[in-house]
Amino acid sequence: MLKNYLKTAWRNLVKDKTHSFINVMGLSIGMAVAMAIGLWVYDEVSYNKNFKNYNRIAQVIQNLNNNGEVQTWWAVPYPLAEELRTHYSSDFKHIAMAVNWGEHLLTIGDKKLKQTGGFFEKEMPDIFTLAMQRGSHNALQDPSSVLISASAAKSYFGDAEALNQSIQIDKLPSVKVAGIYEDFPQNSTFANLHFIASWDFYYKNSDMQKMPDPWRPNFTSLFVELNENADIDAVNQRIRDAKLRKINSELQKKKPALFLMPMSGWHLYSEFKNGVNTGGAIQYVWMFGIIGGFVLLLACINFMNLSTARSEKRAKEVGIRKAIGSLRNQLITQFFSESFLTVLFAFVLSTLFVRFSLSFFNEIADKQMQMPWNSVIFWLICSLFVLITALISGSYPAVYLSSFKPVKVLKGTFKAGRNAAIPRKVLMVVQFTVSVTLIIGTIVVYQQIQFAKDRPVGYSRANLLQISTSGDAIHSHFNTVKDELLQTGAITHIAESESPTTGIWNTTSGVKWPGKDPNLSTDFGVLSISFDYGKTIGWQIKEGRDFSQKFTTDSSAVILNETAVRFMNLKNPIGQTITWWDQPLKVIGVVHDMVMGSPYSEAKPSIYGILNYPGNLNILKLNPKISAVEALHKIEPVFKKFNPDQPFEYSFVDDDYAKKFGNEERVGKLANIFAVLAIIISGLGLFGLTSFVAEQRKKEIGVRKVLGASVWNVWSLLSKDFLVLFGISFLIAIPLSSYFMQNWLQNYTYRTSLSWFIFAAAGIGSLSITLLVVSFQAIRAAIANPVRSLRTE
Repeated sequence: MLKNYLKTAWRNLVKDKTHSFINVMGLSIGMAVAMAIGLWVYDEVSYNKNFKNYNRIAQVIQNLNNNGEVQTWWAVPYPLAEELRTHYSSDFKHIAMAVNWGEHLLTIGDKKLKQTGGFFEKEMPDIFTLAMQRGSHNALQDPSSVLISASAAKSYFGDAEALNQSIQIDKLPSVKVAGIYEDFPQNSTFANLHFIASWDFYYKNSDMQKMPDPWRPNFTSLFVELNENADIDAVNQRIRDAKLRKINSELQKKKPALFLMPMSGWHLYSEFKNGVNTGGAIQYVWMFGIIGGFVLLLACINFMNLSTARSEKRAKEVGIRKAIGSLRNQLITQFFSESFLTVLFAFVLSTLFVRFSLSFFNEIADKQMQMPWNSVIFWLICSLFVLITALISGSYPAVYLSSFKPVKVLKGTFKAGRNAAIPRKVLMVVQFTVSVTLIIGTIVVYQQIQFAKDRPVGYSRANLLQISTSGDAIHSHFNTVKDELLQTGAITHIAESESPTTGIWNTTSGVKWPGKDPNLSTDFGVLSISFDYGKTIGWQIKEGRDFSQKFTTDSSAVILNETAVRFMNLKNPIGQTITWWDQPLKVIGVVHDMVMGSPYSEAKPSIYGILNYPGNLNILKLNPKISAVEALHKIEPVFKKFNPDQPFEYSFVDDDYAKKFGNEERVGKLANIFAVLAIIISGLGLFGLTSFVAEQRKKEIGVRKVLGASVWNVWSLLSKDFLVLFGISFLIAIPLSSYFMQNWLQNYTYRTSLSWFIFAAAGIGSLSITLLVVSFQAIRAAIANPVRSLRTE
């Protein structure tokens, strides 16, 4: 019986090739989109799940009161680790701090390369269950040891043995390689962690021992593994005030409250607003999951509409089958077998689509996803996927077509009534609504990105170069370096800075000013810079003046940004004295706010002062009269001359600023692709329906033409129903898309508005596509020779 069903289904597929092509192509595109999004969603929700203790790993973070709001900080003071070990050991199995986690210069013999790594306490390998290839994961018990990743070992030592080799990290004493661990997967917080050095080693060789109050600065990441029976909510209550009890009265105004952030929330639920978790990347998981479901639904709607539109052609078949004894459930099985066969062909095609487009998709999504061909679970999910898609797409046609009365059909009196088209019209409205909503969403994402990109940044990014430095080699010869670079003609200005132009690395709560509320806890951005910083980046002085070496007092002067002046409520800031940890500083200028953090957030109140120690970065303004390539060729020898031990590495500020939009641009590109595919699917369905309508009314059109109907009359006859359905869909899509996109925009402080232009552009674009598809078939029917359709009458 099953063989007969499939054989009949195959014959029906082959008999109407156009109908079959539209169904298979529409379903394959829809299934490919759903499959690609499914891989992406799985990659997101499986983030960090490679760790064996995933459910018991957490990071200690804190809420603090700053600048009149509750802020959430992921960094804590380093003495907190010992405090938790001493007084809360019953809650934790392992505790490990990490510090200075980022890029470092590693030197092995004459090789010098930058690698990402950090300094961790000795329990780190136990918490994160390092998979060791060689050596011991207990190696950090020896502070002079380091663990490196397998890829780092390959890069540095090739096929030679890496164990017991010496490595120098930055300017610190050399350490020996005591273990090699497998690289962390790409969808992991530690994906690019290529070396793990000892916390004790870093503490011994840094200035941390000299800190007058180690509970004040927050610069360490603190990871814990809970005991098996520990309840995270109960532990949160116990450790809440562990920091508050140790800090001075001034810092107690911040009311720091500690809590544990489970590993499950590090990636998907990493955003906080006013101390409350507001989600994070999970919003994109839901968004793309819903998009994938709706795109697949569009393809299923195509199948339903095209199958039911052909009802009159299948009516005699149903009537004869029923007349010779077929039961309705047998007919339903027959129609479901057609649906299943169509979906199966579409699945094979969609798998090929995903296979050959996955590298392109990975590039856009910034992933390293692969098709899990060898996974049994993958094939089980695919089987369920095919079955559900076949049931959804075949359900309505099977029920509708099997309901025909054989007497009416065989007498030739069967005619699908006007009400029979209502479900089809409803499905078309759903299809149009989804497509228009996706188009509006894509436009809003694009406009939000452009809105932030067009935001005044407060300085000139053009021809601005940043070169990272370590040690004091450049700083101690800064004036000489400056003179030599100016003589090359490669630059016009150079300055030093403690933070990059696109970020603020240091903050302080020690700022006071006349009229400050003694109970107000603050957090100001602090940027230590050299004298020519303003000239180099081209910042805009609003009041007062820039720093100048002509004034010896400028070493104890500061410049504020606009937000700092407003926050302090200083009516006439120039000449006023503020204090920073009791050091009096005179305000000599006010600059326009600069976008140094997120381009979607408000500027942070910030203070600029002259540095008297080596800066982390040298910022150069390239000469616009020569090419960047030529300028770099002239700049590199100068830096190599004064700092030969460090590789010459640079970045353009324009590129660094553009990276701030990376997440939104990825979302925008993916949404754009899915919107285009949704339009293609809807267009295929619309094309198929209009062709059937034209075929169904072929004789009517012939009569009308004989009686003098024009092409316009015929076009209007065939198009008006589709245009009415589109109009209804558009009216539904406007409030629907407005609701969802308004909620999405609430995630950004600096955001665009939903103007009428967005909806008008989406409407005109969608209408144009609809008219194009409908008009093709309508005009084709209108210009056909009526003799051909009426010659048998």
